[in-house]
Amino acid sequence: MALSEQFIETDDIHPIDMVEHIAEHHDWEFDRIADDQIAMAVEGQWRTYSITLAWSGYDETLRLICTFEMEPPEARLPALYEALNKVNDHCWAGAFTYWAEQKLMVYRYGLLLAGDREVGPDQIDTMIGCAVLSAERYYPAFQLVTWAERSPEDAIGVAIGEAYGRA
Repeated sequence: MALSEQFIETDDIHPIDMVEHIAEHHDWEFDRIADDQIAMAVEGQWRTYSITLAWSGYDETLRLICTFEMEPPEARLPALYEALNKVNDHCWAGAFTYWAEQKLMVYRYGLLLAGDREVGPDQIDTMIGCAVLSAERYYPAFQLVTWAERSPEDAIGVAIGEAYGRA
């Protein structure tokens, strides 16, 4: 059953209430930090990602932040920043940044719902899925740049290369 089929009417359902329902549906660990914010842990192939969604009534935006720890050597930061620029050229929904002080790689996305627009559970589930998929896809590239000292071009080539055929 699709997530949207579990909601009869979404008019008065707060976006974060939907996120909580989605987290329960997927059996993700979560913590409802406030009425308009939720944090959860989503297991990926490479890492467990910390995902926070927050509703801002001020600008009518559902904000998603997906983070994972990363402690690159100081000398590799310029190459990491170059890789981030190249990765972001390939990301159409969201963008990566590195928060050096917190030692976190961050994927951010904001879903604008201005003008009393509504969001559906399938849309939120897709938003979370895209964040995890992007983090999973580019995690190896960030590791290659920082720890294997590969060039950003080579590392991104590994991340965006698609396998064709059958094994």
